[in-house]
Amino acid sequence: MRKHIAYPFLYDDLKDLKCDFEILTDEVSSMIGLLRGFVKDEALRDELEKVCEIVYHLNPTLRTFLSLNEEDLNWINERYMFYKNEYKDLVKKFVIPQGGVCACYAHVIRSKCKAVVRMIYRHKENGHEVQNLLFNFFNLLSGYFFSLAIKFNHDEGICEKEFISKNYS
Repeated sequence: MRKHIAYPFLYDDLKDLKCDFEILTDEVSSMIGLLRGFVKDEALRDELEKVCEIVYHLNPTLRTFLSLNEEDLNWINERYMFYKNEYKDLVKKFVIPQGGVCACYAHVIRSKCKAVVRMIYRHKENGHEVQNLLFNFFNLLSGYFFSLAIKFNHDEGICEKEFISKNYS
């Protein structure tokens, strides 16, 4: 018998991806909280707290129901478009994910959001219904954190370095 269990669903069937999704979204939320700890701007700290709360609300989605709504999606899209438009001249192609601490954390979160999308897709391919809103949110969140990474580097005077792939020329 397991006396100490960190999370009641850790021993779910390996083919059931709900627990894996919950662990991954918990990680994304925790990373957002960590990033927030380094951000000085109070308005941006509040914004990141709201993003973190939305992700945490999504944590049990595959097990329960989708609590995300169009208003949440539109809000994150507005924030994404704000940063994307503000710093559009700084990025024309792929960039090396580097720079200051905040930018690097934003890049890690960006990448983790793509992993969430992949996990949701696997869940859907296993025969479960998944609403497009969930896919849209995490894809959009990846772009949001990319734009934030560019903003953070810009604010610290760090220039982006373009990545030129040897594989895709």
